[in-house]
Amino acid sequence: MKTTVIVIQNDADHAQAKALVERLMNSSDPADQARMVAQACLTEAYERSRWPRRVPSLPDLLTYLMDQHGLSRGDLIPLLGTASRVSEVLTGKRELSMTMVRRLRQRFHIPADLLIPPVRSSEIAA
Repeated sequence: MKTTVIVIQNDADHAQAKALVERLMNSSDPADQARMVAQACLTEAYERSRWPRRVPSLPDLLTYLMDQHGLSRGDLIPLLGTASRVSEVLTGKRELSMTMVRRLRQRFHIPADLLIPPVRSSEIAA
């Protein structure tokens, strides 16, 4: 049995591949289901390389959360301590303490790894 999938090399191929996956979703034929899975994997690989995810900076994340929850800088004072600490965190001049991380996790229901910066390889070697 021959099965055809689209090798995605550009955005036009990507559009065709997504259309193919959508069309194959409605099929009950096992061959079409296998083809759909293969094409979905190729599509996902292309999307990951074309549009890689980036971890947002802490100031960007907090600004987003404030916007989504309708909060002002003043609303972060109980979570971060003082107005000057809020300002330092939002400008990227200060990292969060574990107490601040706990308070932000509880308030926004987000994982701590979003709030704690990744360990640099130079810090591991020290």
